[in-house]
Amino acid sequence: MDLRQLRALVAVGDYQSFSLAARSLHTVQSNVSTHVSRLERELGVTLVDRATMELTEEGVVVAARAKRIEAEFVALESDVASMRDEVRGTVRLGVIGTTARWLVPKVLSDMFARHPAIAVVVLDATTSSLLPQLLGGQIDLAVVNLPVTDPDLIVERLFDEDRLLVAPADHPLHSRASVTMADLARHDLLLEAKGTSFRDELDEDARLAGVELRGRAEFDGMRLLASLAFAGFGAAVLPASAAPGTIEGTWKRIPITDASSRSVGLARRRRGLPSAAERAVADSIRSTISSSAHEQAGVHPVVAGS
Repeated sequence: MDLRQLRALVAVGDYQSFSLAARSLHTVQSNVSTHVSRLERELGVTLVDRATMELTEEGVVVAARAKRIEAEFVALESDVASMRDEVRGTVRLGVIGTTARWLVPKVLSDMFARHPAIAVVVLDATTSSLLPQLLGGQIDLAVVNLPVTDPDLIVERLFDEDRLLVAPADHPLHSRASVTMADLARHDLLLEAKGTSFRDELDEDARLAGVELRGRAEFDGMRLLASLAFAGFGAAVLPASAAPGTIEGTWKRIPITDASSRSVGLARRRRGLPSAAERAVADSIRSTISSSAHEQAGVHPVVAGS
C-alpha cells in the first residue's frame, strides 16, 4: 500500500470516474485503475463498484482514512519546513460569510506580511456546510457559528456579537430605538432557517419571552438574508457583523433588548496535530480579532480564559 494508491481511490470517489480521476491527478486512466486494483487486492475487498462508479461501504471508509493520511503528509512537510525558519504550506480555511467580510482581508494581509510562503485557500460558506467539510478533511480550519458539539472537533470561542433587527424605512418598527422579542413576534420576519444554530438560539430567546417568531421567509445563509433586508424586502434579525455601518441605505439597526448574543469560534479536527502552517493561520485569526474586532460595532472579542 502506498500514497499513490490512496490518492487514486480518493480521486475516483470524488469524481466517480477513472478518467476524470486520472485527469485530476495528472496521469493516465490505466495508472489510476492499476493503483485502485492493487489496493483492493492488498485489502481483500472491493472498493469501487464498477457498475455505478461509486465507492463501496469499504471504499468510503478507506477513502476517509486516506484523506487524513494525506493531511498528515502535508502537515509533515510544513513542520519540517518550519524547522528551517520558513513556515510554508497550504491551509484551507472555511469562514462564515458575515465574519469573512471583515476578518479575511485582515488575516490575509497579516499572512502575506509574516508568512509569505503559506498559501491560504478561503471557503465562504454557512456553518452547516463547513462542519461536514472540516470533519471530512476538505478544509483544515473553520470559523463557525457556535455552539458546535461534535466530539471529533476542537472548538475555541473567538468573539460574541449582538443580535439586532434590521428594519427598512417603511417597516412599523423602523422608528423604534430598541425592540423586544414580544415586539418581533407581532411581525413576519426574514429569519435564518430552523435547525441552524443562530435560529435555534433565537427561538429559545423567544420561548423564554413567551412568544414565537413568524418567518416571512427563511434562509440557510446570512449574507442573502442580510442583502434582502438591505434591499427593503423585509425586517430581519441579524448578527451585528452582518449589518455594518459602512453599508449605505435607508434601513436601520435596532437593538433587541432581550436577545442573547451570538458566539463565533474556530474549529479544527481533534484527530491529528495541526501543521505549522495551520497554527500560523490560527494565530493570525486570534490576533486579528483581538486587535480589530472592536472596529465592528456590536462585536465583542473573548478575553483569553473567559
